[in-house]
Amino acid sequence: MWDRPFVTRKSALEEKDDMNKTIQELMRRKSVRAFTQQPITAQIKRILFQAAMEAPTAGNQQLYTILDITDQTLKERLAETCDHQPFIAGAQMVLVFCADCQKWYDAYLAGGCEPRKPLAGDLMLAVTDAAIAAQNMVTAAESLGIGSCYIGDIMEQCETHRELLELPDYVFPAVMLVLGYPTEQQKQRAKPRRCDQKYIVHENKYHRMDESELREMFCRQSETGGFESWIQAFCKRKYNSEFSREMSRSVEEYLKTFR
Repeated sequence: MWDRPFVTRKSALEEKDDMNKTIQELMRRKSVRAFTQQPITAQIKRILFQAAMEAPTAGNQQLYTILDITDQTLKERLAETCDHQPFIAGAQMVLVFCADCQKWYDAYLAGGCEPRKPLAGDLMLAVTDAAIAAQNMVTAAESLGIGSCYIGDIMEQCETHRELLELPDYVFPAVMLVLGYPTEQQKQRAKPRRCDQKYIVHENKYHRMDESELREMFCRQSETGGFESWIQAFCKRKYNSEFSREMSRSVEEYLKTFR
């Protein structure tokens, strides 16, 4: 291991006394992809939206707009365009958190300003705002027994999603979030194990890991079939996949307006 201090992770028993209800829920939360038919009431929806809107935001600008997809036909269409995932259409709530640079640009124009066009830095700030708001909602939902799943595929198929959601030039669909009450099977399903903190938390500066450190970091994931077999399969299924290439193509298309 590299010659520097790092944070070691306590065992679950050692951590138990340190964790309040909020931290316990963060530790327990996992993606949910199967939901019961129990509705999320209008009151609970209002609470979840308000929880999202109370999130930290750059300069109190709230550089995001949340699309509440209530039309079942549109849900089903998004379930297909977002990598053919039928569970999306069955979720009680389907939301798209858009990084929104359009509304402030329009407000500047309306107020007689002479604003520059939104640029890549503005987009990155708005994406951060949108993601933080979405995570606030995820945490609030978990506290109410409501499961959630992030859908990154909303960033794919730029042309299709721009048309479906009527997105103007300076709006980017940064995060899709689906929510609903989890089935019993989903409640009991084990949460995937995370890497140890010492590989994720670097002190003061970035440490580029060597091969032995990388193998050690992924030892939990690759313990059954070996590192080479696991990493090659993962690379093929995720990083080199067609959907990953399409995501990059699509994001580059969105970025064309932020130059």
